[in-house]
Amino acid sequence: MEIELIRGDITNLEVDVIVNAANTELRGGGGVDGAIHRAGGEEIAEACDKIRESQGGCPVGEAVITTAGKLPAKFVVHTVGPVWQDGKSGEPALLRNCYLNSLKLAVENQLDSIAFPNISTGVYGYPKRAAAEIAIQAVRTSDNTLKKVIYVCFDDENFRIYQQLLN
Repeated sequence: MEIELIRGDITNLEVDVIVNAANTELRGGGGVDGAIHRAGGEEIAEACDKIRESQGGCPVGEAVITTAGKLPAKFVVHTVGPVWQDGKSGEPALLRNCYLNSLKLAVENQLDSIAFPNISTGVYGYPKRAAAEIAIQAVRTSDNTLKKVIYVCFDDENFRIYQQLLN
């Protein structure tokens, strides 16, 4: 499996699936979630509405897959990261589950490439280095058949952290 790091906008990537750092209601919010919903259009919102109707949203640490709408990617996996409290409230395991459940959905849908944002490091307040360590460890130790995993950092700080950890 090839691992790549880029600094940029995840909504511009031509990959099989991009991961959305969603909220439990699967309604476009701020940050990457809002950007994905805006760029992908109504098809994503409608797919999320159907998921809400059938299962009531998406719990923290879990993941669901939808169309990518107008995005260049084929699909969007929506996963809900934990809000940072103190690191002793299950946040590391929940964040790890975000990555593992996203990878699992990509494999189940026979996809080859996936792109991850920096889940939970924005308004959810997860410390960036700790989150990056979990993201990298989860991917490296997962049992998956993907050909390519891309970490997409929107900001310079996350990009530098991932560069250090991947080297």
